Amino acid sequence: MEGMMYFRNSISQSIAVKQNLLDSPDVMATIAEVADLCLAAYQRGNKIILAGNGGSAADAQHIAAEFVSRFHFDRPGLPSLALTTDTSILTAVGNDYGFDKLFERQLQANGQPGDIFIGITTSGNSANVIKAMNHAREHGITAVGLAGQGGEIQYCSDLCIAVPSTDTARIQESHILIGHMICGYVEKEFFHGH
Repeated sequence: MEGMMYFRNSISQSIAVKQNLLDSPDVMATIAEVADLCLAAYQRGNKIILAGNGGSAADAQHIAAEFVSRFHFDRPGLPSLALTTDTSILTAVGNDYGFDKLFERQLQANGQPGDIFIGITTSGNSANVIKAMNHAREHGITAVGLAGQGGEIQYCSDLCIAVPSTDTARIQESHILIGHMICGYVEKEFFHGH
């Protein structure tokens, strides 16, 4: 029964964070603005690039996969790339330039003006994500932060979706919800609007 209480509390906490998200007009407006920016990037032939560490790396890969494969219905793939998947590149850049350059180097190699870079960090302070965000802004790539409350990412993003929580697990659960919402909106608008 103790386990049951723990699970019920976890679900309640997750719902509470999502309710706070729903009740935050500024955050909801930022999500809508980011979704429209992603749609516009695809309409002009650009791509979406994502990166993060640990669970956020998994979220980056998950969201990129939804764009490239499918979300709600079959359609041509949309170009998207997670900078967390190629072990040869990760170890080469990490070894030669340092872990903090991991995403900046790949963004320099693969990013183009007009692309969208989504940096995911629950703390808002992951050095390799922050460096990539700064590179993006200096090179015509829109830098979108997907974060919790606080952290340096709030100041180096063109737009930052800041989940109203300080609990890493609850923030990550909201991040994947937000990723799904953006994918679903972009897919619907891009393919039904043409």
